[in-house]
Amino acid sequence: MNIRSQINDILQSFAPITLSEMESVKLMNRIDTKYAMPLSLLPNILRSAQKDYYVQEIDGKRVATYDTIYYDTDTLDMYIRHHDQQLVRQKIRVRQYVDSNLTFLEIKRKNNKGRTNKKRIAVPGFDISAETTGVLKHKKKEDEQVSVEEFIEKKSRYHWLDITPHLWTKFHRITLVNKAKTERLTIDMNLVWNNVVSGEEKTYTDLVIVELKRDGNMHSLMTGIMLNERIHPFKISKYCIGTAITSPELKRNRFKKKIRAIEKMLAYPNGERDK
Repeated sequence: MNIRSQINDILQSFAPITLSEMESVKLMNRIDTKYAMPLSLLPNILRSAQKDYYVQEIDGKRVATYDTIYYDTDTLDMYIRHHDQQLVRQKIRVRQYVDSNLTFLEIKRKNNKGRTNKKRIAVPGFDISAETTGVLKHKKKEDEQVSVEEFIEKKSRYHWLDITPHLWTKFHRITLVNKAKTERLTIDMNLVWNNVVSGEEKTYTDLVIVELKRDGNMHSLMTGIMLNERIHPFKISKYCIGTAITSPELKRNRFKKKIRAIEKMLAYPNGERDK
């Protein structure tokens, strides 16, 4: 049985949780801990978690499809601030939750205390595939309290006319929720990055990016599970790594080490990461 079939079989042993049941676990203001690992290690992680975590299920599906367009300025201010290790920074994106047919404009802000705060508004009818060029446009509906333009002006440091699409990211996601409902774990795989500006595309089908989301440094069983598999925290931004590997002419000195580490872990997918 191949790895993806193993993963699907293991997921069926989890108790499910619905979107409505997850309302209390949004964690829009949180502490994030990220990990990166080869796909081959994921089955062991899931087996160890199956008794203590729920898996999100939408219309019978336990692996969800996500499409995301990241916006930035012409000078890539958001990318550069992250590269230069500015503690206070933002990301602006439109994300489509394909299986639930929901699309949101999301603004993620990182503060100097390491906390992530996310604000979002629904943008129904937004077509990601058609909005890969030009400014972010969305006509305000009668039942909407705020327009895209107003939301960006109020919640971000950027003017809506100054940001344009830069990176299209697609991946599949597994979402786990601990049974105490104090944390969420997102597991992203089958990553595809398409640079809207350069036209370059990169696919990392065997890379898994895991994000543990908690309200503060609460105890988590998942940290112990990861440690048992010799998987250590790995700071990574899908937007920044995707931008760096699809635009080699960009400033990326601080990301080179991370890119080499990813290439090394994928070269030794059975955990032989000390070679």
